[in-house]
Amino acid sequence: MSDLNKYDFVIYGATGFTGKLVVEYAMNKYSTNDDISWAIAGRNKEKLEGIHAKLNLPENIGMIIVNSDDQASIDAMVNKTKCVLTTVGPYQLYGEKIIKTCVSSGTDYVDLCGEPGWMNKIITECSNEAKESGARIIFSCGFDSIPFDLGVLFVQEEVMSKLNKYAPSVRGRVRGMNGEFSGGTAASMKATMAAVKSDPELINVLVNPHALCEGFQGIQQDDDSKPIYDEELDTWVAPFFMAPINTKNIHRSNRLMNHIYGEDFKYNEMWIQGPGEEGKAAAEFISTMNPLGDAPEPGDGPSRESRENGNYDVLFCADVDGETIKASVCGDMDPGYGSTSKMITESAICLVKDCQDLPGGIYTPAASMGKKLIERLESNAGLSFKVE
Repeated sequence: MSDLNKYDFVIYGATGFTGKLVVEYAMNKYSTNDDISWAIAGRNKEKLEGIHAKLNLPENIGMIIVNSDDQASIDAMVNKTKCVLTTVGPYQLYGEKIIKTCVSSGTDYVDLCGEPGWMNKIITECSNEAKESGARIIFSCGFDSIPFDLGVLFVQEEVMSKLNKYAPSVRGRVRGMNGEFSGGTAASMKATMAAVKSDPELINVLVNPHALCEGFQGIQQDDDSKPIYDEELDTWVAPFFMAPINTKNIHRSNRLMNHIYGEDFKYNEMWIQGPGEEGKAAAEFISTMNPLGDAPEPGDGPSRESRENGNYDVLFCADVDGETIKASVCGDMDPGYGSTSKMITESAICLVKDCQDLPGGIYTPAASMGKKLIERLESNAGLSFKVE
């Protein structure tokens, strides 16, 4: 049997903390599924063998030695798979050779990237080549930004079914979130801040909600950088630290779907803190917090008990013609690790197995997999999408 496209997906970064969780989920969910073939990849053979032995992976789960600095090993990995699933970030430091090799070879790619400066660079440099090669490149297949990107799509489809139109404005409101901040996300934020120091113009990308829309500039968005009182929900809301990347991905989804939400679409994402003076004080406190303060180091993370006791609940309020239609997205594990590891795995499988007719390009989860991914996440990954 030829090694060319031997596997449906390869988990690159399998020996890292999040990578191990992805391997564990794939093992528990798909190791006996003859229709799905996969392998683990990383730079350290001994660690890969350790993961293989510890999880008692079947012999048909392959091992690939690859280093992000070694182009020959990257080529070998990419040629063996239909899709590269990579958890190795910050992507602006360790991901460029991987993604560009996927683009040039026509190989699919999913990651956990929340680094808009680098994403904008790759979109600018690689979009045309991906369309020509047939590679489907999907950024942000974890907590940033799947629940938010698909949540907006879900509530908008409910609006369409009721009113035969899409809402010009959606408010994303995080109602609950229990779990530790991701060390990988923190490392990506630090790498982005370092990149801004060397290239000050990058700040223009970071502050622009339409930065990933390839030149399209929509209308002015509502300010989400300070606490406000949400009158419709009767609660104070605070800035949400994931909003800068989620908002950009949602506007990119709208653009990729030919502006089905409208060219004047508004999206605002904040964190519910409650009513009254207590809610106001909490919102003001949240707005002054450093989200990187308590983050673990990359490669570390919460215990199994902490991951399994975690959860999240995000409300989406679509405002149209004086009416508000609501939907929610909930996850059954901590957002940054437990749920994220399930979401990216299902994204890779959905892309390869359910979206074979999708042409090459650089996409968002909503614009590429949409309802098909929602169905997978509800069936397999502990997410729920509900109209309220």
